[in-house]
Amino acid sequence: MKKNGKGRPTKRKVTDDAKMVKAAVASEKPRNNLENGKVTCKRPKRAAACSNFKEETVRISEKSIFVETKKVRIEEDEEVAIDLTRLGAEDLPPCRRLVDFTFHDADGNAQPFEMSEIDDCFITALIMPMDDNMEKDKERGIKCEGFGRIESWSISGYDEGSPIIWVSTENADYECVKPASSYKKFYDLFYEKARTCIEVYRKLARSVGGNPNLSLEELLAAVIRSMSGTKNFPGGLSSREFVISLGDFVYNQLTGLDETSANNDVHLATLPALMALRDECRSRSESCNLAPRMSNGNLQIKEGKNLDATEDDDEKLATILQEEEDWKAMKQQRGRHAMNSQKNIYVKISEAEIANDYPLPAYYRPSTNEMDEYIFFESESHMSYSDLPRRILDNWALYNSDSRLITLELLPMKPCAEVDVTVFGSGQMREDDGCGYFLDEDLGQSSSSATNHSYNEGVPTYLSAIKEWMIEFGSSMIFISIRTDVAWYRLGKPTQQYVPWYEPVLKTARLAIAIITLLKEQTRVSKLSFVDVIKKVSAFDKNHPAYISSNLALVERFIVVHGQIILQQFAEYPDEKIRKCAFVSGLSDKMEQKCHTKLIMKKRSVVRKEANLNPCAAIGPVISNRKVMRATTTRFISKIWGDYYLNYFPEDSHDGDPCESIVPEEEQEDNDDEEVDEEMTLVQVEKAPKPHSSSRSCHSKSSYKEIRWEGKSVGQMDSGEALYHNAVVRGQIIAVGGAVTTEVDETDVPAILFVEYMFERHDGIKMVHGRMMHRGSQTILGNAADEREVFLATDCMEIELGNVKESIVVDIRLRSWGHKYRKEYANADKIDRAKAEENNRKGLPMEYYCKSLYYPEKGGFFALRYGKLGLGSGFCNSCKERTLQVDEFILSSETSFVYKEIEYSVQDFMYVQPQFFAEENEEDHGTFKAGRNVGLKAYVVCQILEIQAPTGSAKPTTESAKVKVRRFYRPEDVSSSKAYSSDIREVYYSEEILTVPVEMIKGKCEVRKRIDLPNLELPVVLDHVFFCEYSYDPVKGALKQLPAKTKLTSLARKADPSTSRNKKGKEKCEDNEQKFSDKQKDEPCENRLATLDIFAGCGGLSEGLQQSGVSYTKWAIEYEQPAGEAFSENHLETLMFVDNCNVILRAIMEKCGDADECISTSEAGELAAAFDEEKLKNLPVPGEVDFINGGPPCQGFSGMNRFNQSTWSKVQCEMILAFLSFAEYFRPKFFLLENVRNFVSFNKGQTFRLTLASLLAMGYQVRFGILEAGAYGVSQSRKRAFIWAASPEEILPEWPEPMHVFAGPELKISMPMNVQYAAVRSTAGGAPFRSITVRDTIGDLPPVENGASKSTINYGSEPISWFQKKIRGSMSSLNDHISKEMNELNLIRCQRIPKRPGADWRDLPDEKVKLSTGQMVDLIPWCLPNTAKRHNQWKGLFGRLDWDGNFPTSITDPQPMGKVGMCFHPEQDRILTVRECARSQGFPDSYRFSGNIQNKHRQIGNAVPPPLAYALGTKLKEAIEAKLSSV
Repeated sequence: MKKNGKGRPTKRKVTDDAKMVKAAVASEKPRNNLENGKVTCKRPKRAAACSNFKEETVRISEKSIFVETKKVRIEEDEEVAIDLTRLGAEDLPPCRRLVDFTFHDADGNAQPFEMSEIDDCFITALIMPMDDNMEKDKERGIKCEGFGRIESWSISGYDEGSPIIWVSTENADYECVKPASSYKKFYDLFYEKARTCIEVYRKLARSVGGNPNLSLEELLAAVIRSMSGTKNFPGGLSSREFVISLGDFVYNQLTGLDETSANNDVHLATLPALMALRDECRSRSESCNLAPRMSNGNLQIKEGKNLDATEDDDEKLATILQEEEDWKAMKQQRGRHAMNSQKNIYVKISEAEIANDYPLPAYYRPSTNEMDEYIFFESESHMSYSDLPRRILDNWALYNSDSRLITLELLPMKPCAEVDVTVFGSGQMREDDGCGYFLDEDLGQSSSSATNHSYNEGVPTYLSAIKEWMIEFGSSMIFISIRTDVAWYRLGKPTQQYVPWYEPVLKTARLAIAIITLLKEQTRVSKLSFVDVIKKVSAFDKNHPAYISSNLALVERFIVVHGQIILQQFAEYPDEKIRKCAFVSGLSDKMEQKCHTKLIMKKRSVVRKEANLNPCAAIGPVISNRKVMRATTTRFISKIWGDYYLNYFPEDSHDGDPCESIVPEEEQEDNDDEEVDEEMTLVQVEKAPKPHSSSRSCHSKSSYKEIRWEGKSVGQMDSGEALYHNAVVRGQIIAVGGAVTTEVDETDVPAILFVEYMFERHDGIKMVHGRMMHRGSQTILGNAADEREVFLATDCMEIELGNVKESIVVDIRLRSWGHKYRKEYANADKIDRAKAEENNRKGLPMEYYCKSLYYPEKGGFFALRYGKLGLGSGFCNSCKERTLQVDEFILSSETSFVYKEIEYSVQDFMYVQPQFFAEENEEDHGTFKAGRNVGLKAYVVCQILEIQAPTGSAKPTTESAKVKVRRFYRPEDVSSSKAYSSDIREVYYSEEILTVPVEMIKGKCEVRKRIDLPNLELPVVLDHVFFCEYSYDPVKGALKQLPAKTKLTSLARKADPSTSRNKKGKEKCEDNEQKFSDKQKDEPCENRLATLDIFAGCGGLSEGLQQSGVSYTKWAIEYEQPAGEAFSENHLETLMFVDNCNVILRAIMEKCGDADECISTSEAGELAAAFDEEKLKNLPVPGEVDFINGGPPCQGFSGMNRFNQSTWSKVQCEMILAFLSFAEYFRPKFFLLENVRNFVSFNKGQTFRLTLASLLAMGYQVRFGILEAGAYGVSQSRKRAFIWAASPEEILPEWPEPMHVFAGPELKISMPMNVQYAAVRSTAGGAPFRSITVRDTIGDLPPVENGASKSTINYGSEPISWFQKKIRGSMSSLNDHISKEMNELNLIRCQRIPKRPGADWRDLPDEKVKLSTGQMVDLIPWCLPNTAKRHNQWKGLFGRLDWDGNFPTSITDPQPMGKVGMCFHPEQDRILTVRECARSQGFPDSYRFSGNIQNKHRQIGNAVPPPLAYALGTKLKEAIEAKLSSV
């Protein structure tokens, strides 16, 4: 019989419009055993199945411990399998799909795909229907083993662009979808051959966009470009050889389409490129003595002893086997060849080859004392690659460990695993101001700096080892940057000595740019081969910046020798055609032929800091202006933190290569101005059991004989059940006021219950009612908690006594408060720990203790109410608090109602949600643009006229009840100019009457006469009081005098006790608010809290707290001299210590005779001993300090700081230890910690948790939360974390209510038990007052120029807005209205930024400008367009403020290229002044700052906004007064 291999192609429609070439079936005889002794088919009755075929799939069910197997149906007969997979009526022959297929011989041995042309091949596979659900449900498939024989194969998919391979048996046609994993190595080669056919067709056929006139070289280049980069396609020289080797195969496949194609746009057999490809293949095959693979339809197999074929089977077999060997060899060489397709290989040129391009050896000698770069950038051992800061290096030079000058070219441009050269550097380091460098000038004559910086601006610095470098270019500008382990440096002008070592690098960079320009000028990039480029470069004029030589050999030598620089510039070029052009392939091949050193490149996600081995360290002294000192602590704090890191630090150690860590390419920084999701998990702790139902009842598993009451009944519950104080359960005594464990929800850890009371039900079941107690690990403390401490919870549980597992010891601790008890309790705790350790060694049960109530919904730990616990009276306080919750709406009478615990009456004033009045066409402001509050509205003030409730027996609800109200308008409802010039508390009466659903009510307020308003000295409003003097007609837009009949709230009415029921939240307009607002600053110092402000800065926190009347800052500590001077200038009564707090704490403890309890450095001890008598006398001592507040240096916690991974910041982070040690030693009544919001999540939340644990261990009540300063009356987005602590004898302050509309979601902290805690609500949906705008804040300040430096000037005009009047106060002259001076280029950029909202660098025209030096430079900063995609488009850089928006987060150094680059005045061409920044923080104009302009900006940027501090102070004062009133 005959069997075809690849017969004459015929068109067969298998899929819609699919072209396919199919081998014709030559035999017409049935394939069964032949009679008369003729040749019998090799196929047995059923061919052996491939031995490694997957028999079945296994799925492990998450809900069962059993293994569930999914059986795949197996059929021996192919026709049965085809019938079982039929979906409906179909044409003949049927079509199916093959999954997990293997082609094998009769013995089950896997065979290459094309072996079916030589010998019998059979199929073992999963036969699937021809539909789209194949991968979703393989159970519909039928497994068939050893079926067939394969009669023919074919390729389709030419029009679609993706090869589809078919095989046919006598019974069906099969689409090959996915080979079995073991067969993939056989199938990949044929698939690549099929894909090559498809790609060649698509490059030549007009019907699919091809060009039939391509030359062979163009065809090869196009095909290689299309196929390169895929997993199996070979790269480098191998890719070209591979395509050519398939020339004959491709020709035969494509020419078969001439007769079958419906689109006869061109005769493929006559195309020059296709014929040339065939001929090139045959010529190479002949030279290798291999017959070409014809596959032309004349193949026949043997019948008996006759041979009727044009190609011998043995020869064909040899060809197939040779192809397989070649394919394996090409795959093995992929990683070693074709650098343009392998991104992890770097080819390094040897120094000997480039020596002739450089001068004779020379050595670097520093001309001045240089500082170690680690002083400025001392990173931790690992840091994110994307977090590296950027600086500029002027007057620089590079050298090796022997100080010999060395070229950058010897250093890889990418980080590599093994580098055989070490390069160091020195230069003048300065800030990166965004200026470019024009480097096509003579380096030896003038500075290349576009701003002509003098070298004395920078700091003489020597660098650690340089790890990589890069070249960037744009127009005529070239930029070269180097990277060490701690920073990127953009190179300015080198030293005169180093110019000859730098010029060849620049020359090569210019050459790469020239070649790219040449290629871009071509109609098709592929037209220029490597040889063509060499010819064109040699033809450059001598004046061309990239001129090398007119000698072809010299040009080729220069390009190849310096090729890696050129290849890297091509690799970074954004045009893919340029990156994959023929020149790149040719250059790569030439470099490979040189057999240069090949280095494996590393991932750049993480960098590892190594020791700085720069030889300059031994040449000159290192000068440091920073004094690094370890934190001074008490032994108490040291033990808590030390024990924690001793136990848990090994978990965080880095094993193995740190570069394997997964770090995002670009992490979101802590920019309060950016649109980030605030409802994120700021700190995560260990998972805890779910909270338990308060009404839980469990059935006992114990015998009733094992449970009995001990003693008589002590009373009855209200329901008549008998109460008992003691019970015996399985021999253990259970007592009221004690603690027991019980199994809950089959958790591994039993729940702990505090027994409130025990009783016997009427049915005789003995019950216990208890309060849940949480282990520390189940709270926000996580692993920072003491394993023996438990916390009382608000959840209750009621269980049968039989379900009690055991009785445990829980010591409810009540301790006296104060410094005088420190040592006594410290000794008691030491004895207690020793006892616990002894019990543990003996295997005795653990004994617990409890000091606090954990209330996650309120974000804190609170003092226990000892007198109300474990009374055994049948009463539970926790249950009472839940049952006391009243209905949301109660109609008290026809003229009053209660809604959300607030009582409203007719004629009262209230807030209504602004969305109720929103017009349909108003823009949706659900997503907030950074720096904008435009569109957000305050609550609408209305007066209640009538209460409308449903009549009849139906109970009124929030849905059915409504109120008729009169609307009062605000100035912003009239016009923006009216809002700007009006008091923020003013409202306008109107005749507009509306009916409002009760559910739209947001709180209660008051409208008074103006003379009855509280007097405010600061621009802070914390009460809900408005005034009205005019009426407003919204139709006419006219304001008129207020009608005489208008009824407003009077002070006399307000004092009526009947109107102050259930005061809570917005309805609570303090009865004494007039006195509270008018006389807070006049409060005598002796009636205020004596306060110690640590890390005081310029005094923003103290200023606000003192203005609230609650504190008197008697002592302050600040390390920076200018900030300390500013504090003293504004707080004359405060004793300011400009010193290190570590030294201060040491001196205080020595003064008090407690030096043995102090852990400090010897340096701190020496400095403390040097204090004079006067200074020691003024130091505070325990017992004198009532309140400690401060913000430990936040540079380690803040994402705004680009140095947040440095060792210096790490030392400062430890200042939290010193801060807590002050609190532990002094034991003040109150303690307040302020920091950036990242403090909560810094160091994986460990610092935050340990801070809470430390305060709780001292005995404090603790509350934590995150607040947005913009919601408290400043025009600035500034989110800050706070921790309040109060002694157990005091009341823990509440959080102040946010009063101003400000964009942003709630600032939540995720805690265990699925609790999302937010200290305050978001005001994006409404608030009592509108947001403060940029115009409100600085609109009255006089214009000044760039670099304005006059310290005092006249205002020049009167204040306009309410904020301006309050912030200006009684000042007659303006201080610190001074601006940082921009260089010439940045000033030009600023002038070209449009004066409209949201304008930034993206609005700059793409053009060059001429500087005063005559240089032409790009207006758009060079680095921004090239890196915009990776950095959120660099939004805001070189940005202008919006008059109607808000300020971004105030930072310590405003600059247009900083992280917060929105620092340009809305209308003036300059950076914001010091005074403007101070106003954005809420500092009054009378507040003075000290030092130079950089010092002043730093003081403002580090400060707490005084209005926010004022709001916190008022809540502290309320807590103090609440305690006094309860005595």
